[in-house]
Amino acid sequence: MPFIPHSVNDIKQMLATIDVANIEQLFDEIPVHLRVKNLPAIPESLTEMELGRLMRARAHLDSELLCFIGAGAYEHHIPAAVWSITSRGEFMTAYTPYQAEASQGTLQLLYEYQTMMASLMALDISNASMYDGATALAEAILMAVRLNRKNKSNRILLPRAVHPFYQDVVRTIVSQQGIEIIEVPYDKTTGCVSLETLDEMTKEDITALVIPQPNFFGVLEEVDALTDWAHSKHALAIAVVNPLAMALLKAPGQWGKSGADIACGEGQPLGVPLASGGPYYGFLCCKKELVRQLPGRVVGRTVDSEGKQGFVLTMQAREQHIRRAKATSNICTNQGLLVTASTIYMSLMGPKGLRQVALVSHQNAQLLQEKLATISGIEFVFQMPNFHEWVIRLPKSVDVVLRELAKLKVQAGFSLRQVYPELGECLLVCATETKTAEDIEKFVTLLTSVLSLASHSNDKTEKKSNVRTYL
Repeated sequence: MPFIPHSVNDIKQMLATIDVANIEQLFDEIPVHLRVKNLPAIPESLTEMELGRLMRARAHLDSELLCFIGAGAYEHHIPAAVWSITSRGEFMTAYTPYQAEASQGTLQLLYEYQTMMASLMALDISNASMYDGATALAEAILMAVRLNRKNKSNRILLPRAVHPFYQDVVRTIVSQQGIEIIEVPYDKTTGCVSLETLDEMTKEDITALVIPQPNFFGVLEEVDALTDWAHSKHALAIAVVNPLAMALLKAPGQWGKSGADIACGEGQPLGVPLASGGPYYGFLCCKKELVRQLPGRVVGRTVDSEGKQGFVLTMQAREQHIRRAKATSNICTNQGLLVTASTIYMSLMGPKGLRQVALVSHQNAQLLQEKLATISGIEFVFQMPNFHEWVIRLPKSVDVVLRELAKLKVQAGFSLRQVYPELGECLLVCATETKTAEDIEKFVTLLTSVLSLASHSNDKTEKKSNVRTYL
């Protein structure tokens, strides 16, 4: 909100009206020991001019950077029409459409989103979005436990090659639900889940297997075999996927003999900008017979008493969202604005356009891979097919290399040192359709120079001149 109209006197009058002494008193139900005493890095207050200047300075930090980071958030071209339409007042300020008679436009848009997302996943039903990709996976796991009640073990097989942040969120959400998360290691050569490993881990019953495609390393999993394996163990198959990749790869509903049961993931690649880390939204789709346990909102199409087409929230009453432990979900956030952008993006691109974006992204990644292979000391860690990102091992400290390239306005990738320390000095690198041959050449040249400078610090003058040619 760019303008806040309330003066100090306005605030005092509002507080007096509800018989509250100060704003802090509004939060008195929060125990004292849970409250943060101070925030030294946060100023007490800023004027409108000061705040505007600060935000412009922060935005400048993220501008004019050549980005090769993926790791779950991807830089794609977004046609100007997407956010021009999304920013219209009808969409920008729309509330959750509980009153169908006043919300037909929003409801129709959400219905169209669900239709396109279900088609992209080759499944029957989609909800109208979740909070983000990580919570969508957690909700998919909770959904699987409710669906597979015959299995009393509540054991979920979660590959270590699933996004590490998703793993953290899943454990946080399900840790108090009596659900056991079993970590499935990845093969050190392929980066994939192997059936042999799964067989060794399933002496007890399992409720569901999570299958990433591609996984966090960018590697393509053997999804057909994994899906059939899960079903042979009377477990549900949960797909966690990059939605854009599904325009090029086999969709979850087509995996194995009968398809994955649930598909989820992060919708950001579909028309949502990086935006310094969010907000984003999660998607969740499933087979028709599982819809009664699908969390979140579902929009349906019907006709009124006069035979006119209409759209309504269906399958659940509003009250289900406040039923506490009996609700299908306690994460009620509807990321409607971002879903609006994705709906417009998918409408503009169409199936052929989405496939073309995915294909060009993959082609650029292959070009970058070929160029990086010419740099002495760089090793490609997993020798398997990938989508548009992969893992490389550097001959020098990955953190030092990232820091030096950042000075040259290049975001070179995502360091795996913290989340996968066993891999050593490894970097997750990504390329999308936004990268040109010149961008790739620049990245490879600067990376070569940085690695060379680290090895030959006494030859600074010549190496610095090589770097300057790309500044």
